[in-house]
Amino acid sequence: MSMVKTVGVCKSFGRLKVLKNVSLTVEQREVVCIIGPSGAGKSTYLRSLNRLEQIDNGQIYIEDKLLFDCKDGVNHIKMPARERNTALLEVGMVFQRFNLFHHKTVMENVILSPIHVRKLAEEEARARAKALIERVGLADKFDSYPSQLSGGQQQRVAIARALAMEPKIMLFDEPTSALDPELVGEVLAVMKGLAQGGMTMLVVTHEMGFAREAADRVVFMYDGSILETGTPDEIFGNPHNDRTRQFLQSVL
Repeated sequence: MSMVKTVGVCKSFGRLKVLKNVSLTVEQREVVCIIGPSGAGKSTYLRSLNRLEQIDNGQIYIEDKLLFDCKDGVNHIKMPARERNTALLEVGMVFQRFNLFHHKTVMENVILSPIHVRKLAEEEARARAKALIERVGLADKFDSYPSQLSGGQQQRVAIARALAMEPKIMLFDEPTSALDPELVGEVLAVMKGLAQGGMTMLVVTHEMGFAREAADRVVFMYDGSILETGTPDEIFGNPHNDRTRQFLQSVL
């Protein structure tokens, strides 16, 4: 079963065409990294998958269920809002910025959505949160506030918060871009652990080492389109597209 599938996705902001017929399928337990220069449409594509951006044209499937079939900005798939929202809950997302509630502790940040959205009992939510916070290496930070944490620690809390909703696929939108270089490794280590554990992941990243090591497949985007896709060995070792080759020469 494919976890995410898009067919001919297009998105414009005014006259600027940001996504141009983007078609991509992510299979269950697959780790796909999207690379490319700034302005390629990578983040917009990721945000379109969970309705943070409304696409103009194209189709979006989650777990083989067609949720969006848009023409000229109108979705022609009619289904109850609750059914669509339930399907979208299977998609977790970690952003460039951590977006934590600064007046709440680490534990409170992680249990908030499971209690209010998933309707979990607080005791069960806390038990799950405890395990997840320990999993991301912050067992001594349950009662800390975001202001007491480093950027890398805050991003790991954000990952735990997304995992607390028990998603079947995780989207990462350049999760290390806001971090100081010495903090990047600790976040990437958590992501590698998720990949090794079988989590389906779609990752927009500038970390070429992570893409080479953790991805099953690498996608190169340029100017709103997918120009090339392949295994890490194929993309990094023998890219076929000139734009891919130019990009890698500039970043490696």
